Amino acid sequence: MPTLTATARTLQTVPADAVVLGVAAGASGAGPRLLGADDLPAELRGVLGASLAGLGVTGRPDEVRRVPTAGALGAPVLVLTGLGRVGAAGPDAEALRRAAGAAVRELAGTGSVALALPADDVDAAAAVAEGALLGAYAYRAYRRRSAAEHRAPVEQLLLVTPLHRERALEDRVERATVLAAAVAGARDLVNCPPADLYPASFADAVRERAKGLPVKVTVLDEQALAEGGYGGILGVGQGSSRPPRLVALSYAPRGAKAHLALVGKGITFDSGGLSIKPAGSMETMKCDMAGAAAVLEAALAVARLGLPVRVTAWMALAENMPSGTAQRPSDVLTTYGGRTVEVLNTDAEGRLVLADALVAAGEEQPDAVVDVATLTGAQVVALGTRVSAVMGEDDAFRERVLAAASRAGEQFWPMPLPEELRASMDSQVADIANMGDRMGGMLVAGLFLREFVPRTGGGSAPEDAPRLPWAHLDVAGPAFNEGAPHGYTGKGGTGVAVRTLVALAEDYVS
Repeated sequence: MPTLTATARTLQTVPADAVVLGVAAGASGAGPRLLGADDLPAELRGVLGASLAGLGVTGRPDEVRRVPTAGALGAPVLVLTGLGRVGAAGPDAEALRRAAGAAVRELAGTGSVALALPADDVDAAAAVAEGALLGAYAYRAYRRRSAAEHRAPVEQLLLVTPLHRERALEDRVERATVLAAAVAGARDLVNCPPADLYPASFADAVRERAKGLPVKVTVLDEQALAEGGYGGILGVGQGSSRPPRLVALSYAPRGAKAHLALVGKGITFDSGGLSIKPAGSMETMKCDMAGAAAVLEAALAVARLGLPVRVTAWMALAENMPSGTAQRPSDVLTTYGGRTVEVLNTDAEGRLVLADALVAAGEEQPDAVVDVATLTGAQVVALGTRVSAVMGEDDAFRERVLAAASRAGEQFWPMPLPEELRASMDSQVADIANMGDRMGGMLVAGLFLREFVPRTGGGSAPEDAPRLPWAHLDVAGPAFNEGAPHGYTGKGGTGVAVRTLVALAEDYVS
């Protein structure tokens, strides 16, 4: 993680290897225009303004161009990063995050970078800081002989802003640093090879990352899971030589008035089990624990920020493998809480481990429950690889989650839970089957999970009692970027949902 310092130094004197300026795309036939260039020497400003189009600069998002300063600035390189269309009010927070992130990502191998994007108010400056820190990421843990061929992330960031002495900005920069570290932590876990990240080692990583923080970690191993009746997690994990775990991390600060439970799917590798996936579909299945990584890092970030809200993160960890001990299609599992599930497809395993964890999380009667999961290929078909889905039957809470995602700059879209699809999961032998209609498979999975969301009042509540406020986040596509880098997102694990969950926790503070 690079260091980030705010400064009011002029662009001519700021000590950096490169200076970043924003370019707004032209509208209605107009050409691109520089933003925040008033501090440039007049001659350089004039030359650039007249030659942007000739240089092929358009100002489109993700466009990053370098031009020499020819000694006009202290830095030898001026970097122009696209902000897209900008209205009279200036670029919005997410445009600034992406532009800063794209520039810093492209400048890997550079020692120090000064960011002179529009940052005249605290919100804008914080967005630039956050985007830059998110863009300065690379997973280098397994680079050996090839390390020199891959440029290291930027080491030092300088945020050029007249607000450099404002206490409010200091607080927001600290928050941005915590968030970026949390996202990087989630990305590291997702990018880790499954030979090294499996249920027990994931649990060890939770303990290690929790050191020094006011949190409590509880780990249930396979024996404790069997004694407790966690049949969903055990069923999914029984085909692997590396047994499953259920990890709970609790942050309960004194004076907290609200309790948010976060539940994450943690399939450390998903072969599909006996309903085995095609080889090509397995290549990225180390990312099937992205939900567990997100809830872990979000809870740790809340603790680091010292937010006065109780947060409990539940990580349901298993490796889904085919073997002589693996669960079979038509097996029946008894999940935590006593509900039975007929397994029609062992590759619909995420909902089985989440079923156990949702019931366990609900026993504490939190104010709300959010689960995060790389759950269905149908999510990718419906929403693509950059937009995640949100489901839930409590409209107000679903909208609250969407509002938090919007503030955080993460793309989520509301999806329905059509009641008519529930009957497709009726089982001839058990309480419910883990598969239903294939058309609308993302929605069917959401309906399955809804069955395990506890009702208000706990285990003694009547069947018609309302369920706890709950939202299901299906992040199957956005959790792992197989395409080209964009904005502050590189290839591989993205850390999606971390920032949304922290923003939601902050919402419960006020």
